[in-house]
Order: sequence, then structure tokens, then C-alpha cells
Amino acid sequence: MLPRRLLLRLAAGAAALPAVSRSANAQAYPSRTVRIVVGFPPGQAIDISARLMADWLQRRLGQAFIVENRPGAAANVATEMVARSPADGYTLLVISSNNVINTTLYGTVDFAREIAPIATFGRGYQVLNVNKSSPVKTVPDLIALAKSDPGKLSMASPGIGSAGHVAGEMFKMMAGVNMVHVPYRGSVPALTDLMSGQVQVMFDNLPSSIEHIRAGMIRALAVTPGTRSQALPDVPTIGESVPGYLGGGWSGIGAPAHTSAEIIDLLNREINAALADPKIKGRLENLGSPILMMSPAEFRKLIAEETERWAKVIKFAKIKPE
Repeated sequence: MLPRRLLLRLAAGAAALPAVSRSANAQAYPSRTVRIVVGFPPGQAIDISARLMADWLQRRLGQAFIVENRPGAAANVATEMVARSPADGYTLLVISSNNVINTTLYGTVDFAREIAPIATFGRGYQVLNVNKSSPVKTVPDLIALAKSDPGKLSMASPGIGSAGHVAGEMFKMMAGVNMVHVPYRGSVPALTDLMSGQVQVMFDNLPSSIEHIRAGMIRALAVTPGTRSQALPDVPTIGESVPGYLGGGWSGIGAPAHTSAEIIDLLNREINAALADPKIKGRLENLGSPILMMSPAEFRKLIAEETERWAKVIKFAKIKPE
């Protein structure tokens, strides 16, 4: 019979084995190529952000990080693919506020349960635009005009259920106005019709609108987040005229649920280091995306809050997928 002291030492050693094993796995990661899946076409701001992070991670961690574009179904194609992938850290997903909107709109992927948040990249700005010939100069002007003739104004968006669409529906809900939603297949055709006067109002991502704003082709009335944009410092927030209004998007990266905490923490540290790098910070801010740095726990809380916020808007506006 083994002495009691020896038994205790053996038991303590056995208890430590899982922790040692997990630590060894984290230290070995990555040992092969890592895919970063983007649910949008190449060239968009979120795709450029992903490529900046892939290049940084490759240089820091010594393995290839490749970006794979899987557009389709408002990013649901990419999300479902990653959600079904092994939870080993070798398939990651670039995520945005579109993902939390899709949870309620489509109901196909329970995003908060199936994707583990890793790190945020930046806070996205949307902007409320009107045609340059419009008599509307401010948000109160727009509200007054919309209330004077309900249903006369047309509100363009990049598509049903897009971030621009739900931002506009939240504005209608909180300002108590009625504007007719006109969905397009992307920002480009919507902006074209806004500039020609075919539609009068549009909520759009700032990066796709900003050059038209600077050129005087459209007029920016307000931005959707709670703070003004450094790119358009003279443009107020909607919340300055509609108390409590808070919109705007965000971007980040996640992994399949049940990915180990060690891998998630490693990637979070490295991505936050990238965000602190002046060159990467500058590139992201030039895309109209101010840095947003969070821990995985903080990111999870943001996702829960955003899911609840947009679910209320989608249900109120009775938005249905195409």
C-alpha cells in the first residue's frame, strides 16, 4: 500500500496534467496555416481590415494567415461555414454588426452561441445623407419635413436587413416619422440614385459615402454612433437631436464556439498589439474605422447588447429577409 504522502503527490500531478496539456497546445498554436473567412467581397473596408490583421498575425506568430472571401446571404454563408468548422483555431471569422442583425432577421445561426468572440478591430460609422438639392440642412429639418407629409420621402439603403436599413428604421421609430424604404443591392446604386434625386435620404457606411460628401455631391446631416467622427468633425450625431439614438457598427474576429480560451487569449493579445501599432491604427482610421479594443469578455457583452438592440428594431419595423 502506497504511503499517504506519495498518494497525495501523485494525485496533485494527475490534476495538473490537463492544465499542462492545454498550455502545451496553446504554445504549439499555430502549427499550420490559419484561414480568416470574410463574408463580403474583396476591397470593402472590413476585408481590408482583415488583411491588415492577417499580415500582422503571420509576422508575429510565424505561420500563414490567409483571408478567404465567402460572400453571400448577408454574410450568413461565411458564418455558417465557420460555425461548423472544428474549434481548433485554424478557421476564424471576421464579424460585424451584420452578424447580430442576422440572428434575429434570419434565425439560421444563433451567432452569440455558435461563434466565440476573440477581439474587436474598430467602431464603424454610418452617416445620414440627403440629396445636395434638398432644403433639409439638419436632422430637425428632416423630421419636420417627414412629419409634414408622411410617406413622401424615400429612404434608400444598401439592402433589406443591412446595417443602413436597420439604422434608418430605428431613426423612424425613435423620431416618429414615416419614410418609404427603398432597398438596393449595395451602396453604389443607392448612392447613385441619392445623388440624382431619385431618393431623398440614405443611411450608409461612412467609408462609401465620404468622398461624395467631401465633393459636395450629397449632404451629411449626422452620424449614427454616440460620438462625432474625426473624419467629419463638424457633422453632429443623430443623438444630439434624437435623444437616446445610438447606432453605428463594429468589426472584429471570432472563432467556432468551444475554441480553447488559451488560443482566444493569444489571438486577442496579438490583435490588440496590432491596434496599438501606429501604422495599423492609422490605416484603420483612414478607412473611417476608429480603433475599438476589447477583451473577449467585453466583446461578448457588446454582442449581447447589440443583438437585443437590433432585435427590437427589426420586430418593430416588421423587417423580413429577402
